[in-house]
Formats: sequence, structure tokens, C-alpha cells
Amino acid sequence: MAKTKRVDVHSHVFPQEMMDLIRQRPGDYGMKFEVRDGADRLVRADGHASPLFAEFHDADAKVAGMDRKGLDISVISPSPMIYFYWLDADRATASARAINDGVARMVAKRPDRLRGMATLPMQNPDAAVAELERVVKDHGFRAVEVGCTIMSEQLADKKFRPILKRAQELKVFIFTHPHFTGDERCGLGPYYLGNLIGHPLDTVTMAAHMMFSGALDELPNLNIVLAHGGGYLPYQIGRLAHGYEVRKEPKVNKASSPRELIRRFYFDGLTHDVKALRFLIDQVGADRVTLGTDAPFDMGEEHPLDMLNAVTGLSEDQRDRIMGLNALGLLGEK
Repeated sequence: MAKTKRVDVHSHVFPQEMMDLIRQRPGDYGMKFEVRDGADRLVRADGHASPLFAEFHDADAKVAGMDRKGLDISVISPSPMIYFYWLDADRATASARAINDGVARMVAKRPDRLRGMATLPMQNPDAAVAELERVVKDHGFRAVEVGCTIMSEQLADKKFRPILKRAQELKVFIFTHPHFTGDERCGLGPYYLGNLIGHPLDTVTMAAHMMFSGALDELPNLNIVLAHGGGYLPYQIGRLAHGYEVRKEPKVNKASSPRELIRRFYFDGLTHDVKALRFLIDQVGADRVTLGTDAPFDMGEEHPLDMLNAVTGLSEDQRDRIMGLNALGLLGEK
């Protein structure tokens, strides 16, 4: 019997093509390159700095990192730092195209091990749909990465519905990922809390909007994968469902119950805790969970297979689904 391929749906890149554009015109992107602590870093105007490991832009280095983790396939996605939702529409469209072509170049170098995930210029829905259609036609992508929010706007907003509808029609799955979540006003400024707490919070907020807005009911065949174990969603679904039952506000759009809709999402298994991963699987089912490492960031999981194998009580079929079959199904390769 053939071994199940081990597939990571959460692995980031900074394509060289985009780094070249930033070096040429750093002011246009509000970013610059600096050497900090002896390493090259990409620095935003707000001071946030991201390391630039070879794994971010070199396909062979990415595969070497996968080999260390025991992974067979990674679906590589642009780092949230380069979503560029704050740019004007034309520059955002050109940037998305450069990034996606860079992702495709990396995939073409190691097509046996890598699959591509696109970014879209979400601030211009018409351009986003056009870019979505292009990456499917030209590069064969079956996934796009979208921020949980587009600046201050929710993904569930009606203006973004044509993008989600077209993704559903093209059988492209949406991988949602938080970004820009640190805020001094709500206490998330210090201690890296913008990431540690803000990212899971951003995810559950987006998911709740998708539920209560009626978007998931409207798009019954759209596949959405939530990063970081779905944030707080699996662990607070009881509160959302209770509120749906006793309050009128969650029912204003006549959406289905959150207890029904939670299984409309897929979840990467990036929980950093065996008991939390076990709870996630029990809550949504092994058929809705995938591997996710967040490589090569320091908040990633270096031993995803050890984490999964430490979860007791799973059948061989359940492990195979989480290890790779669910992701392969999303990619249309199952």
C-alpha cells in the first residue's frame, strides 16, 4: 500500500521578484531592507521586521526545510507582510502579479514537492477576480491566500462576494491568514501579543462574520481553510451557538447555526499543543483538519508529524486524512 503523502498547507515565501521591486522602489511599498542582528530583514514603516531566510525565496532551500520536517508537499503562500492591501489598486495588482509569478517560478523548479497559492489585490475586487482567473489558467494554482481582514473591511463584506463566488466556481480553496493585529488600544501592543493573541482573534472574528452574514450559506461549495488551528473558533463555538439561539442579532441574515457551519471550514493543525489538537479533531472531525507548519517563521511548528503522532486514539484512516488526504482533496489531487 502506497504511503500517504504528507502535505503542509501553511508554508510562506517571499518571492525574489517582489524583493527586487521593493529594493528598486522601497518608498512605494513602505518597506526597506536592513541588517539586524547579523541577518537581512525586511522592515515595514511601523518597525516590524521579518527575517529573510533562504527558505523564503529559494525552492531548494524550501524543500530542504520540508525534508527536515518529513513533509512530501508544501502549498507555498506569500507572507502576509506582502499582501499590500494598503497600496493603490494599480500598484497592488502589479505587485500581486509579480508575487504570484514568483511563487509559480519556485513551484516550477520543484514541481514534485511544491504547489502554488496566490495572493490577490483584494482592494479592487474586479482586479482580484481577474488575477484569480489568471493564476488558475496560467499557473494551475488551486489555492489563494486572503487576509482575515482587508484593512478594516471584513472578508464577509458583500463587495468581496464576487471573488469568493469565482473561487467556488473554479474549485480554488481559500486559505485565510491574519495580519496587522497589534493594537495598543486593546492591549495587544507589548509582549508580541499582536501575534500571540491577535492572530487567533482575527481568525475567529472573520469566521464569525462569514457565518452570521450568510456568506457560507450563499456559497455552499466554497472551501475555506483557517490558519493556526482556527484561532479561538473551535474552543468558543458553544458561545457563538448559544448567542445565536438567545439573541436576535446573529440571526438578522437568517444564517444557519454556527454548530452546523463550523464544519464548513477546514483547519490547519497548528495549535502547538497536543491536547488542543486532539480537541480540534474531536470538535470538527479528522476530515476537516490538515497539517500546517507556518514555515519558516519562528512561530511555526518544527515537528508537525511528531505532534500528530502524539495524539492518541486516532485510527489509521484519520491520521492519513490529516497527514495529507484532506489537503490533496482540496488541491484536486486525491
